[in-house]
Amino acid sequence: MSRILVVEDDPDIAELLRHFLERGGHVVEAITQGSDALGRLREQAADLVILDRMLPGIDGLEVCRQVRATPAIADLPIIMVTARAEESDRIVGLELGADDYITKPFSAKEVVARVNALLRRSSRGLGRAGEAPGGTAAPPPARVLEYGSLRVDLEQHVVTLDDREVRLTAKEFLLLQYFLEHRGRVLSRDLMLTDVWGYQYTGGSRTVDVHVRRLREKLPLLTEAIETVKQFGYKLR
Repeated sequence: MSRILVVEDDPDIAELLRHFLERGGHVVEAITQGSDALGRLREQAADLVILDRMLPGIDGLEVCRQVRATPAIADLPIIMVTARAEESDRIVGLELGADDYITKPFSAKEVVARVNALLRRSSRGLGRAGEAPGGTAAPPPARVLEYGSLRVDLEQHVVTLDDREVRLTAKEFLLLQYFLEHRGRVLSRDLMLTDVWGYQYTGGSRTVDVHVRRLREKLPLLTEAIETVKQFGYKLR
């Protein structure tokens, strides 16, 4: 079972999320303060965080920023939840490292579906001793992908550039893997949203642009290697 930390100051929403996530087979802990979330994550590992943007004290954006700045938990999958539906607000959260963004009001079943999709595509979705969330045996070791001095170990979920490890978020890692497995092919934003995000994503194509920009910043080798195909998508040379 995966452990989900819900950081939400509205008790009704927190309880709704807990109910549906536990029905989905997850272990859920809910807290109300952003400052408590950071301390809790340092004390006990979580597989994923559902993070409200508007929190008392330290808000969700600052929590997200601090998580990404803490090496031990920097790759923790984060789904941010907010009542702000404007695209500019979503982009701010994505820029700070959120993997997914959901606006209120939302369907609890949709949240569970997004949690499951993100866990399936994250190394944190694997249980101890190489077991999958349901306790079944993990698939055989995956291959290593290489691109110049870039090396991606799919089994260990480790990315190195010039023999130096680079920490990526869950979605950044998956997007990089997708580019490497489809190198030379022109990929539309809609196709990447469906294949990488794992469902018919409604967050808008800017989500892809933000994650591509973050890959280029963290992996300078890709600055020119990932070509922008105007009004369509991207291609890895």
